Amino acid sequence: MEERLFRTAERLAERYRVEYFDIRISRAGLTSISLQNDRLEELSSNVEMGIGVRAFKGSWGFSSANDLSRAEDVIKMAMKIASLSSGSSKIYLGDPVRDDVEMLGRKKVSEVDLADKLSLVREAGSFLEGAAIKNRSVRYGDFVNEQVFINSLGSEIRTVVSRVRLSISATAHSAGEMQQYWKVFGGVGGFEIVEEVDLSHWGPFVARKAAELLKAASPPSGEFRVLMDPELTGVFIHEALGHAVEADSVKNGESILAGKLGEKIAVDGLTVVDNPTLPGKFGSYPYDDEGIKARRVEIIKDGVLREYLTDRETSAVLGLEPNGHGRAQSYAHQPLVRMSNTYVEPGDWSFDEMVEELRNGLYMIGDKGGEVDIANGTFTFGAKEGYLVENGKITKHLRDVSLSGGILDVLKSVMAIGRDVKVEFPGYCGKGQWVPVDDGGPHVLTKATVGGLK
Repeated sequence: MEERLFRTAERLAERYRVEYFDIRISRAGLTSISLQNDRLEELSSNVEMGIGVRAFKGSWGFSSANDLSRAEDVIKMAMKIASLSSGSSKIYLGDPVRDDVEMLGRKKVSEVDLADKLSLVREAGSFLEGAAIKNRSVRYGDFVNEQVFINSLGSEIRTVVSRVRLSISATAHSAGEMQQYWKVFGGVGGFEIVEEVDLSHWGPFVARKAAELLKAASPPSGEFRVLMDPELTGVFIHEALGHAVEADSVKNGESILAGKLGEKIAVDGLTVVDNPTLPGKFGSYPYDDEGIKARRVEIIKDGVLREYLTDRETSAVLGLEPNGHGRAQSYAHQPLVRMSNTYVEPGDWSFDEMVEELRNGLYMIGDKGGEVDIANGTFTFGAKEGYLVENGKITKHLRDVSLSGGILDVLKSVMAIGRDVKVEFPGYCGKGQWVPVDDGGPHVLTKATVGGLK
């Protein structure tokens, strides 16, 4: 079928004078299970097939369908849209690539019975117990996407990527107060990813944390020295820095980091990486959705801004090398510049040394969402919990803690970087589309504004 579609596209490209085209044919299998307390809220297993076609003639034309019998109509529509759009942009045109890659893990999810998946979800829910726990939630999902990519350069790439994700959460209530805590596991691979989770440890841990937060104090407000744990370091680097180095925002002049390649924007010793080739991580992939081989990108090296994340168009317009960060949610979406696994590389501080160096300030743990404005370089994030640090000792437990500041100010205020890197916080990044990502880093000591979330 690929050969027939390529010949059709080649013929239509000549008719519409299209400079470049690519075709993605996808077959995706998805299983979702959701348990609320002991009530099964969702149990589904679906397969979806479709085709997405892009054509370029100074600007993009795009069309898609979930019916492969309409493939030739979709190709023609994408070509027509490109020919009617008047643009003056350009794209990277490299050598053709032919490859076949499978990332399915040791225990293929397609070979695991649905009853076994449900059994694991029920087992996870059984550990979320506690006197104050009024709501227990477990969500499981696996997603296997087989995609064939062909383009006008002669590329033909088949990839099969399997992702698995399990989240557990507990909500505690007491005396009119409510607090929630959660933990997420996942990655690229098979069912072994969730089978190897120690549910008997993490279930009680999550339930205990939710209950303990009921008794925690509100944080102080003002500028403090702040020690971020690996999860909060990851969300800061993803949200505050990562989005600002996505080259579409740079190209459009919407990023505070536009025009700053080669400039010192952070302290010596701070290195930030986006790496889609990390084995087993939730944001990993072998090729992006433009047929560019994924590779490790050093965004910041020893405080110097070294690279933006690019796709075919932004790399050509900005005169940079494409680095495999054009990603799409599905065949029905056009690729956008996106992150993969974004993290801070290790320093040489131990945790105890960093607490002592902090002396008086806050230790902030976990990610509770937030907002960032990459145009003016400001951010606000919530942490799952925090602790006061007084005279080098961890003391009072805090809840509803927020962290805010200027991206460049915080990067230049880093005082210590730990050696305990973790990249194990799987999630989805929204930018008009949702794509799987991971992030993390070590503990990082910096300075920022702290306040309450309420």
